[in-house]
Amino acid sequence: MRGGEGRRVLRDAGRASVHLLVGAGLAVVCYVMIRLVLLAAAATLSVIGAGMLPETVRLLRGLAGLERRRTAARLGSPVPERYLPLDRGSLLERIRAAGSDPGTYRDVRWLVAHLLYGLLFLYAAMVLWPLGLLVDGVGCGLAGRRPVLLPRIGDLATLQARLSRTLLLPSPSARLAERIDELAATRAGAVAAHGAELRRIERDLHDGAQAHLVALSMRRGLARRAYDHDPASGRALLDAAQDQAEEALAQLRHVVRGIHPPVLTDRGLVGAVRALAAGSGLEVSVTVHGTAGGPGDSADGARPPAAVEAAAYFAVAEGLTNAARHSGARRASVALERADGLLLVRIRDEGRGGADENEGTGLLGIRRRVAALDGTVRLTSPVGGPTVVEVELPCVW
Repeated sequence: MRGGEGRRVLRDAGRASVHLLVGAGLAVVCYVMIRLVLLAAAATLSVIGAGMLPETVRLLRGLAGLERRRTAARLGSPVPERYLPLDRGSLLERIRAAGSDPGTYRDVRWLVAHLLYGLLFLYAAMVLWPLGLLVDGVGCGLAGRRPVLLPRIGDLATLQARLSRTLLLPSPSARLAERIDELAATRAGAVAAHGAELRRIERDLHDGAQAHLVALSMRRGLARRAYDHDPASGRALLDAAQDQAEEALAQLRHVVRGIHPPVLTDRGLVGAVRALAAGSGLEVSVTVHGTAGGPGDSADGARPPAAVEAAAYFAVAEGLTNAARHSGARRASVALERADGLLLVRIRDEGRGGADENEGTGLLGIRRRVAALDGTVRLTSPVGGPTVVEVELPCVW
């Protein structure tokens, strides 16, 4: 075994052993916790110590939370949790929440299981260490073979973490309830965004196109009455009416663009984004990776659904508008990518940063529009820049 590889194997085995050692320590704590849970259950049944159950369950959640963090650190992905609140209502309501929560029973199940495998895996590692040093350290050093036994310690730590993750994941019913809550929040945001959009359209029509059409009607009536006795004045009024008609049409086109930009229909997403980049006043580079945005924009020539295209378009429009108005940037970039059933949009500017979606920059509206399609928006904008807005939209072509 070569020196560099040997040090790496020893380092990995050492980290795995620390994980297993802490797991064994938690197993001892689990033993104490099991007795405490049984005592709390008995006290609740006897009514005398009923208030002990919520506090015991709170401690149990803290212990399970520690194992979730250890497991996440080992596996590289978070372990979600979902519990009923224990700090609301009367004592009876808190006892009922503690006793009826599916998360409590899953934590107790992990408690009992970890008492067994937490110690078992440490014992296995204690056997593997001397054998590994003997077989891998001497045998591999002489023969030049790869180590065999010491990496198994890392496998033990990973297996322990996977067992804990399986036991501590929320129940399917809890995950379904969480998903329902997410959809309810998303629906509320979509309804709010839809209401704001309707109010904007109504305001634009009332203050713009409607006002021009009223003026057009009045000038047309005046021109008709004046034409017989003063043709020159009638023609002037007709010219003014023509101007009003053109302004009304321009205002209507503006409203239509706010609903679904015609450029999306004509050019597709990529062409529309390139048009936004050209008219942004910034030096903008547009990068496309397999994105279906119009004829010839993707390998199969397909396009995303209209709602997805519109959400992506408005996200880019808002990102470039913010960059031009608020960031002080001269350059920006837009990346569009089609990958794994997702449309990925990334807008980056090299400005001063410090963007906050709660300060009326329009990012909150984009987040609501994207959330209505079950997508996500991530904003990264440290002071000093750069500002990066990343949008993921589920999209099956």
